Amino acid sequence: MKKSIIVLLLLVTFTSCEKVIDVGLNTGEPKLVVEASINWYEATDGSQQKIKLSTTTDYFATTVPPVTDAVVFITNTAGQTFTFLQNTVPGTYECSNFIPIVNEEYTLTISYQGEMYTATDKLLDTPQITRVEQKDDAGFLGNETEVKFFYDDFDNETNHYFLRIDDPYKVIPEYGVLEDRFFQNNEMFALYFSEDLKPSDTLKLTLNGINQNYYNYMNILLAQTGSSSAGPFSTPTSTVRGNVVNQTDFNNFALGYFRLSKTSVREYIIQ
Repeated sequence: MKKSIIVLLLLVTFTSCEKVIDVGLNTGEPKLVVEASINWYEATDGSQQKIKLSTTTDYFATTVPPVTDAVVFITNTAGQTFTFLQNTVPGTYECSNFIPIVNEEYTLTISYQGEMYTATDKLLDTPQITRVEQKDDAGFLGNETEVKFFYDDFDNETNHYFLRIDDPYKVIPEYGVLEDRFFQNNEMFALYFSEDLKPSDTLKLTLNGINQNYYNYMNILLAQTGSSSAGPFSTPTSTVRGNVVNQTDFNNFALGYFRLSKTSVREYIIQ
C-alpha cells in the first residue's frame, strides 16, 4: 500500500510539472534559397539538369516554401543560353538542352520578385573512382565495416573534392570535403565506417571536383551542423553565404551555391 501511494504521489508530482512553453522567435524577411548543383554524370551527355528554388521560413515550419514564379537561365562564354523551366514539382526548374564543357565558365541568372541574382563558376573535371576495398573488423571494437574508395588525383594542380555517401540505413546521406594538400599527384581515398552494413547491402559514393571557394563554403557549413551526417541543409549557427549575388539589392542576399562539375558515381555491394 505504501509503495502504491509513493508511486501515485510521484505521478501527480511529475504531471503537475508539465507546462507548455511557447517560444516566441522573431521571423526575418524570407530569403531566396538556391540549390544549383550542375552534375555531369558519367555515361550521359549532361543535357538534363535541375535547379531548385525555395525561401527561408519560420524555425518551426514543417514545409519549405517553393519558389514557382522565377525566371532561371544559365549562359556560357559563347553566349549560349540554357533556360530552366518550372516543372510539375513546385520549386524545381529543369533544362533539357544544357551543354557541359570541362573548364568552361557559366553564369547563373535568376529573376525573382523584381530583383536579379547572379553567380558564376567553372565546370570542373572529376577523376573516376578506380577501386573499392572492404574490411570487416574495423573500428575501435572491431565491429564495424570499413569501405575505402580510391581515385587518382589530377597531376600538377591543386584539387578539392566533394563527397556524398548514400547509406541504405540512413535517411540523410553523409557529406564531406577533401583536399589534395598531402596527396598531390597520388592516389587518394575516402573512408566510410558503419556498424549496420550487411552482405548484399549497396553503398553509393558520389565524387565531385570542386574549387577552393566551394570547399571552404562546405567545410564551414558541415562544421556548423556539428556532423557531416546532419546534412548540408541542417540549421547552421550563423548565416553562411554562397556565391549567389543580388545585383539589385546587395543586402538582400540569397542563400545557397552555384557549382558545376563532372560527377563520378560508384555503387558497391557489401561482401
